[in-house]
Amino acid sequence: MFNILFKKTFNKKLTINLTATLLLVSQISLAQTSTTIEQVSNSVGGTKSNIDSIKSDGKSQRTLAFKGMNRTEVTLARQQKEKNLASTSSTSSSSQSVVYSSSFYHSFSIYTGYSQLITDIDEDGYYQTFSVVFDADLLSPMANEQAVVYADLYLSQNGGPWVLYFSTDDFVITGENTDDEFEVVTELDSGYVPDYYDVLIDLYEVGYSDVVATYSSNDSNELYALPLESSDYDPEYIEVEYVEVEYYEKHSGGGIWLLFGALLVLGVRLIKLK
Repeated sequence: MFNILFKKTFNKKLTINLTATLLLVSQISLAQTSTTIEQVSNSVGGTKSNIDSIKSDGKSQRTLAFKGMNRTEVTLARQQKEKNLASTSSTSSSSQSVVYSSSFYHSFSIYTGYSQLITDIDEDGYYQTFSVVFDADLLSPMANEQAVVYADLYLSQNGGPWVLYFSTDDFVITGENTDDEFEVVTELDSGYVPDYYDVLIDLYEVGYSDVVATYSSNDSNELYALPLESSDYDPEYIEVEYVEVEYYEKHSGGGIWLLFGALLVLGVRLIKLK
């Protein structure tokens, strides 16, 4: 009788200790991983009329140069880059400065901007794929005047800093024409925890170092508090088949199932992290 009681007490303590250890290890692993995890996304951008024919993975030189940097860092880096280019061109050729001399007389605005939520595999209300559409205008007394521009797109997690996730290629806008609306479709691959994200768009004219127009969640609720998460937090639904466990419960007690539950929790967390 003593041996039976001893075995039961020992097994119960062993189960509790193992469960506590597994949960502690899983929390430490998650804490360590969260500090090193990188935010990865892929985007494709183009005018709405031809975006379906454009193939891009968001790895253009312009995007790679500053992706992941905050807005202040990007602005300063772009200004320094333009200064270096201007210095180089002034020593090699004077024609470049003539081409862009009209930049100082242009006035720009972003007339509208909105978002669309696209893919939510686990149907938890957070989307891994979304798009942003904006209409940049050139304000000029000359009808149908054109300018070559590009845009930086930022995400802010729950009111945090603006972080660059995509820079467009150069594109042409014509006056206040609505046919040159630009769309960026983005898939968040990893590192974006389920949360609410705001969007900001900075517009540049090619050859001009400062931002010429800005549009963000402050201008439209369509860019405010987008429920987003990366694909590593958006797993496919897997149906679980339940079986009768009465026999095992009677002969093994509840301890083994507590241990099994802890192992299952740890396994699910590790799968999500991968």
